[in-house]
Amino acid sequence: MGIAERKNRQKQALRERILDAARRIVMREGFAALSMRKIADAIEYSPATLYLHFASRDEIAHALCEEGFAQLLKTFEPLAAIVDPAERLKAFGRAYVAFGVAHPETYRLIFMEDPSYTGAAFGGAAKARAVDVSGSGAGGVPSAQTADGDLQDQTADASHANSDDPGAEALHIMIAALEELKATGRLPASTDAAVWAEAFWATMHGIVALNLTCPVFPGAPLETVVDVALNAWLGAAHKTPQPALPVTG
Repeated sequence: MGIAERKNRQKQALRERILDAARRIVMREGFAALSMRKIADAIEYSPATLYLHFASRDEIAHALCEEGFAQLLKTFEPLAAIVDPAERLKAFGRAYVAFGVAHPETYRLIFMEDPSYTGAAFGGAAKARAVDVSGSGAGGVPSAQTADGDLQDQTADASHANSDDPGAEALHIMIAALEELKATGRLPASTDAAVWAEAFWATMHGIVALNLTCPVFPGAPLETVVDVALNAWLGAAHKTPQPALPVTG
């Protein structure tokens, strides 16, 4: 191993130690307790050394957000194999809420601390949507008038699309399932899948955020609240499309 390679590995190892210490502080004490000095004390380095790797506490927070969001996406991976798109979306919703409740400080840091931190994990989703618009029909999403095989390919590829952009990847996973529902007549053809995906995400986020910030929410068991919300969203998608009634006059 050459000197340059050794130094690079040492630099990367120290960067990981910094992030590991920061992560443990956030998980144990919350983000408000995180400081460059506290991290330095935890790894027994001077604060000046930390600044050789991260320009600020915010930069460390950005890295933790990216890492945390990637962990959230990993919980989605096995769910992509669910054949029925409505059940797949419901599974995504349950997994999302479960992650937020199980990792409250990580979730707060990603979605509830600072818009720039959310952007670090989710940034680029708007750009991905712009790409969708450029290749779509009305509604700004890929046309539902697609062969079943193409839709299946879209769903299979969604978990791999935009792998460098976790926010866009999560949206594509949801959009693909909604497009399947449109193509099979289980949602109206006019449904804007991109908007529905954003609204679906917002609903799940609302449940998590209220659970983390409001001690009396929910009054019912959390699983029940999640299932009611998911059924309200996707219950209609289980219905077999009915032919239009003839107009008489």
